Order: sequence, then C-alpha cells, then structure tokens
Amino acid sequence: MTNDRVNILIVDDIPDKLLSLQAVLEGLGQNIVTAGSGREALRKLTEQDFAVILLDVNMPDMDGFETAALIRQRKKFAHIPIIFITAYADEMHAARGYSLGAVDYILSPVVPDVLRTKVGVFVDLHRKTLEVERMAEERIALAREQALRAAAEEASRRQAFLARASNALVGSLELETTQRDLLRVVVPELADVAGVTLVDEPEAPWRSELAWVAPPDPTVHTCTLEGDEAPHDELRAALDQALASGRAQVLEGLDVEYPPPVCREKDAGPGPRLHAALILPLLARGRTLGALTLAVGPSGRRYDAADLTLAEDLAGRAAISLDNARLYRNIRESDQRKNEFLSMLAHELRNPLAPIRNAVHILKMQAAADPRVEWASSIIDRQVQHIVRMVDDLLDVARITRGKIQLQLGTVDIATVVARAVETSRPLIDERKHELTITLPADPIWVKGDAARLAQVLTNLLNNAAKYTEEGGRIWLTAERSGGDAVLRVRDSGVGIPRELLPSVFDLFTQGNRSLDRSQGGLGIGLTLVRRLVELHGGNVRAVSEGLGKGSEFIVRLPALPLPAVPEGAGPSTAECLSGNGSSCRVLLVEDNADAAESLAALLRLMGHEVDVVYDGASALKTATDFQPDAVLLDIGLPGMDGYETGRRLRKLPGLEKTLLIAVTGYGQPDDRQRSQEAGFDHHLIKPVDLGTLRQLLAAHGRLSRQHLNAASS
Repeated sequence: MTNDRVNILIVDDIPDKLLSLQAVLEGLGQNIVTAGSGREALRKLTEQDFAVILLDVNMPDMDGFETAALIRQRKKFAHIPIIFITAYADEMHAARGYSLGAVDYILSPVVPDVLRTKVGVFVDLHRKTLEVERMAEERIALAREQALRAAAEEASRRQAFLARASNALVGSLELETTQRDLLRVVVPELADVAGVTLVDEPEAPWRSELAWVAPPDPTVHTCTLEGDEAPHDELRAALDQALASGRAQVLEGLDVEYPPPVCREKDAGPGPRLHAALILPLLARGRTLGALTLAVGPSGRRYDAADLTLAEDLAGRAAISLDNARLYRNIRESDQRKNEFLSMLAHELRNPLAPIRNAVHILKMQAAADPRVEWASSIIDRQVQHIVRMVDDLLDVARITRGKIQLQLGTVDIATVVARAVETSRPLIDERKHELTITLPADPIWVKGDAARLAQVLTNLLNNAAKYTEEGGRIWLTAERSGGDAVLRVRDSGVGIPRELLPSVFDLFTQGNRSLDRSQGGLGIGLTLVRRLVELHGGNVRAVSEGLGKGSEFIVRLPALPLPAVPEGAGPSTAECLSGNGSSCRVLLVEDNADAAESLAALLRLMGHEVDVVYDGASALKTATDFQPDAVLLDIGLPGMDGYETGRRLRKLPGLEKTLLIAVTGYGQPDDRQRSQEAGFDHHLIKPVDLGTLRQLLAAHGRLSRQHLNAASS
C-alpha cells in the first residue's frame, strides 16, 4: 500500500509557474494535477482525492483566499492541507491565509528543495492516514465478518436445537412421554433445571415434571411434584402469574435451592442454588395448557433477549405437541368408554332376550299349539334373532376397534361360506318376498380364513340388500375366481346409494335415507363390520351404485389358495343338529333374573331334565351340597358373590369335582371367557343361550357320565 501514488494539486493562473512547480515536485514520484483557476480547482477536487494543495494567492476572477474559503466550506475537503504561494510578503496576507486553514505560506520564487520537503511531509502524512483508515476498515470488516459468522453459527445452533426438540416432541403421542422428551432436550442445553407444569382446569391442582443437572455431574435427574409438594417461593408465584396472565415471566437475582427437598434423597444435603429463571406459558388453541420453566444455577449463564426468543419458540412447539398428546389421550379414553358402554349395553340387552327366547321355545314345544300362538311365537322368534344380531354387531364393533378380534383361521370352501350366510339370511329374504339367485363356480374356491366370520360378512351384505330393496325385489349372490382372488358379489335391485354417500358408506353409523319411519332399521354398523372383517382376511370390499333407485352392488375380494391344492381334512362343514337323546340330568340353574331363570328352567324340564333354581351364589353353594347336580348353569353377573367366585367354590365342594359347570352370561369378550376358564368352568355360553348347543352339551356330559359308571361297575 505504501507504493501507491497520491495526488498533488497545483493551482495557478500562469502556465509557466504551473510548469515550474510541476517540475520541482516531479521528483516526489507522485501524480501532479494542475488547475489554472479556482473554479477549475474546485472541479478537480470533486473528481479526485488530494494529499496537498499548492494554491496561488493572486489569481483573476477568484483569488487564492476565496478559493480556500470555498474549499473549507465543504466537509469532504476541510482537512486537505493548503500551502499558499505568493509574491506578497506582508503579515496581513499571511494571517489571512492561516485563518483560512493554510498549513504553510511560501514566498515566490520558491526554493525547490524547501518546497519538495514541505510537500513531501504532507504526502507521507496522507499516505499514513490512508493506511490507518485502510487498517481500520479491515478491522471493522473483520469484526463484522466475525460477528456475522458468530451470529450465523448461533442461528444454526439454535435451529439445530429446535430441530432436535421438534423431533423429540413428535416422537410419541403419550402425554407423559412427551413431557419427559421435552425435558431431556432442554437440560442441560438451555437450563440447569427445567420443569413442565400442566393444568387441566383453572381450579385443579397442578402437576410438574422436573429435570435437573448438578454440574460437574452430567447425570440428568427427574422428579414429579403435585399440588402441595410444589415449592412455595418466588418460582411458584411467578409460575402462577404466568399461568394466569399467559405472559412470560423473567426472574433475576434468585437465591432458590434446587431441587426441592421432596425430590432429594433422604440423607442428601442442601442442593445448588438458582439465580435466574424464565417461565413461559404453554399456549395452544387459545388455552393455557401449563408452563415451561427454565432456570440456571451453577453453570453461571445468563438469559438474554436471544435466549428468550429461543425459549418462546420452543414453548410454542412444545405446547402444540402437548396439546396433541392430550387430545390423543382424551380420544383414547373416550373410545375406551364408548367400547365399555357398548359391551355393557350388549350385556344388558341380552339379559331380557334370554327369557323371551326361552318362552318362545316353550311355546313351540307344546304339541297342541294354537295356530295363532304358533304365528305369534314365530314373529317373536324372528324379531329376537334380529335383536341378537344387532347386539352381536355392537360387540363386534367394540372388539374390532380395540383390536380384540381373533380369527380362527383354517382352509375354507367359499361354497360353504355362501351356504351358511344364505341359511342365516333366508328368513329375512323370504319375509320381504325377494327372489335370490345364487351363482357358484363348478370348481371349489378355497381361501384361508375364519369360516364363521366370512359367513358373517356375506350375511350382513345379504341382510343389507334385503332391507334396502322394496318387497318382491331381486338379489344376486355370485362367487368366482379372478386371477389370484376369490370374488364375492352381492347385487340388488333396491334403493341404491347416492353418489355423495359412496365414499363413506363403510364408515361407522353411516346410513342412507334416514327417514323418520326408520323402515329399514339397523344401527349403521353392518357395513363397517364387513370392511373390518374383510381387511382382517387380507382382502378388500367396495360399493358400486349408479344412484338412487338403481340398486347397489358390494364386491368382496379375498386372496384365494392355489387351484391344485386340495386342502387337508377339507370336507362338508354343514353343522350337525344333535338331538341329545341322553338320560335325564340334574341341573342346578343359578340366575338372578327371575324371568330368565324360570323360562330356561321350564325348557330344561320339557327336555326331560330335573331342575332346581336359585338366585344367588350363596344359595347355589348350599343347594348344590344337597342336590348334587350333574350340571350347573351359572350366571356370572350375580349380586354379592359373582359367578366366577361361585364357580371356584362349587368346584371345591365334595362330589362336584366332575360336575359340568357352564357359564351363562351376557359377557362374551375373550377376557371374560378366559376368566371363566380360570375359575373352573367347562363352557361359556352367551345369552340368549342357543337351545341346540345347550342340549348337545348336556347330552355329551350324560354319555360321558354313563361311560364312567360302566367303567366303575366293571
């Protein structure tokens, strides 16, 4: 930089003097610029920077003093050294020149060496000034670059921190897990101590999750505070203020011991001290969910504006994640309550259905029945079956939504599934006078599935077609193989499905044509069960309709087994109806519902069995000792001692070790069956009890008892 040439301005109206001065100064090796007047000099100043100005005093139009005055008026030129050159040696001229800011006053003719020396001093001074300015600019630029780099690094660090925090916050929808993950991110990066406080209602006791480190130990400790366990100090007051106002609270100059005594080990001494804290409300959907507390102690850090901005950003993200977790928890609890309600509803509905069905069976078993009684009992029987199907659908929806359905998989012939479904749906189809056309392929189609559940799928589709088709309509059921799939189609000539309803026709509680007369009936859950059961079999189902009045078609696709494979043990699956012509049994019936008890007892007596009835567990234990029953039909939902406990005690009575113990209940969940099995029951029947199943169980037990007697006598 020291080798750069600088500019020297010479101002004189006489060309010869300009040439002589230029010649004198050329030895300095700088750029010599000349001007013949003051005005020209001013113009040159606007175009270039000069180290020094040599200014003639005596010039026409604008003399040197006037030119100097104009130069000094401009801020940019105010500090350029001016050397006056003149032939006048009086003190007044010299004084005037110095008053205008001249640095020197040289008489003409000049002494070349003197002029060069003086001008050279100002040239060197100008060079040094430029060098200082350049160095200052470089330092400023460097400082600015370092500041920008530091700011970029800090911004990158903060963004990386927020990214880690976001990843941690979306890792789970469990509320407690989300709180813990948030604290793991915060401690120790943002705080020595952090707390998440959540409140459900303004008046409810609040609960805090704490995490902290005690440097130099890097271990993160955790603790839970509830209600009165919370510290009653400045932090608590600030926390209450943040929750009440929804605004961040900044605390400086604290002297609070942490963690609170309740969180420390019993023999631990006093903990470190906190000196600053940020308390930020967690706001989501216009509500204050709680607060995030960040506090520092031994680390010595201080919270500044940037920390507050970062913490507020974090609190906003945390509030959204915690709100989502809370919503998920509420939905899950609501869903659980709904499923529990459905299970309880189904159980309570089954209790009155049991005596109704028993009474119908009694009427049908009367030899000389009045035709009107037979007609009435048939109607009651059909309607009871319809209600039972709806109750079963309710339970199936509850099971499926909770993932409780367990398929009994086996090799199933589609023709068998069709036969079962048609047999179940035939009464409704015939009642509505529909024409059913069934088309099956010549070769069997095998699938891997649960025969009962697949029959339920087709039954629901056939019932749906029958309900939504005017009397005297047509229903088509076809089965075929298409590529690697078994395809089942149920088509009807009924009311059809509006185009806007097609996308949601399989959704829970969706029904078309919700008229006031409710002529079709149903709960709107049959198609939901169809879709869920088909999907559990690895298949899919879709609905097709051209619109209202144009009928509808439901197409089920299931993975088919290979054609050449002849399934092992495959054979006719038609259920055999066992007559149960065994010997008479002594049956103890334990049921707190009097109608259900008396009606079932009457049925059993008509079947030739000896029956005794009691209404609670204690009476059952007393009666069983004297009666010594061959079989006990035991309700689970008994008052006082429930059926499980009664069954366990019956098993311990002398002589009842081999007694047939059958649970008769409205509870049919898998865990209910498991509990009855653990209590010693041989079978678990659901109300209303199927008469054929009960007859079969009693007959089989009678045959087994005779075999034991014969073996003992021989």
